[in-house]
Amino acid sequence: MSLKKEATSGLVWTFTQQFGAQIISFIVSLVLARLLLPKEFGLIGMIAVFIAVGGALVDSGLTQSLIRSKQLDQEDFSTVFYFNLAASILIYIIVYLTAPLVTNFYDQPLLTPILRLYCTTFIITAFSAVQVARLTQKMDFKTQTLVAIPSIIVGGIVGIVMAYMGYGVWSLVWNQIVTALISTVQLWIYSKWSPSWVFNFEKFKEHFNFGYKLTLSALLNKIFINIYVIIIGRYFSASQVGFYTRADTMKQLPVSNISTALNKVTYPLFAKIQDDDVRLKRVYSQLMQMVVFVIAPTLVFLAVLAEPTFRFLFTKKWLPAVPYFQILCISGVLYPIHAYNLNILKVKGRSDLFLKLAVIKKSITVVGIIIGVQFGIYGLLYAQVALSGFSFFINAFYTNRFINYSAWQQIRDILPIIGLALACGGIVWYLDKFLYGQIDLFRLVAGGITGGVFYILFSYLLRFESLIEFRKIIFKK
Repeated sequence: MSLKKEATSGLVWTFTQQFGAQIISFIVSLVLARLLLPKEFGLIGMIAVFIAVGGALVDSGLTQSLIRSKQLDQEDFSTVFYFNLAASILIYIIVYLTAPLVTNFYDQPLLTPILRLYCTTFIITAFSAVQVARLTQKMDFKTQTLVAIPSIIVGGIVGIVMAYMGYGVWSLVWNQIVTALISTVQLWIYSKWSPSWVFNFEKFKEHFNFGYKLTLSALLNKIFINIYVIIIGRYFSASQVGFYTRADTMKQLPVSNISTALNKVTYPLFAKIQDDDVRLKRVYSQLMQMVVFVIAPTLVFLAVLAEPTFRFLFTKKWLPAVPYFQILCISGVLYPIHAYNLNILKVKGRSDLFLKLAVIKKSITVVGIIIGVQFGIYGLLYAQVALSGFSFFINAFYTNRFINYSAWQQIRDILPIIGLALACGGIVWYLDKFLYGQIDLFRLVAGGITGGVFYILFSYLLRFESLIEFRKIIFKK
């Protein structure tokens, strides 16, 4: 199979897998958002960083070591299984004892019982971590998808029923617990693997020596991904946390799903041509333009139609999240490009530079947050946009060194696409002014179709390479 056909096949499969579970999750979240208050989502948002950090510590990167290892036996799998289980129990005990400190930090008494119940998912998922690793090693993503979808559906039904019955924030907690439980049970059934009563210390040291580095990196990322929620939760109300998390989740829906699906393909794709810098640069440029070609108009149109979108999907109680969402859409365009620039470092085997850039960017983020918080929540949001721009130039520095593709060259390649998306967004905005007062669904359909038609039409007239490539993929030419 040629490189191009292999990439196309991979993209189709990963997009199908990625969006299947996400669409169901979004529908569940949509129903819950209409039944619950922003404050209740804000309470879950406040503990998100502790859940993320706890999850990273529980895994300790040992399952990643299993996936990369070629020579494995029952002792390897059993050793990692028992360590993960013991680690999950230890982390849960720590969370249970320190939960009151989290309550004091945010001044939200309800967080203690919420955190103590929610974090039982650490232990539940530890029971199936090795099963997931085995399926991943075998490239059996089909089974993982078949496990994930019914788990999300059952968990979602439980959450929705509890929300309808008036259980409030607890419906969000039990939604996650039930989802984790159903997933774990299915993984034990479908994986056809169970641990033996054995723990090999030599094999543990081997996997731990590789895994702890990934854990440190994961911890750093988890903390900084959630740092804005921590700051907003500390200095502002739970409702504002809810508005921010809703806006960020809405922005991430197209951005993270498209970029995650593409990342599954681009990393191994880049790795296959890592020694051919000319070809690597060409493939990188094409993929980057293709993802911006999709993400830029999506985010621009959503930002322009944010008010009817949020009111139609989540009801008017979520309208305060609209300006947050519109600001976050600005940084969303660059989100996938960051990952592709960093993938160049990974395929070139320069994890040292990867870590160096991470430390530099986190240091700049701290400075940006300290400055931004002085201007309130909007200061934090605009600081996030500015930091995204800084990160782009930092990440592109070594891309220029390794494949001679500078930040300015990248900007030159994507600027026409972004410019066209903004121009079409202006057309949508002008049309929506005349439709103001009409029902939200009509405004969304009219604006979306109009923007999409003009965007594709002008892309065709301007002979955008990305449109030509998408036509080849869709019609298999």
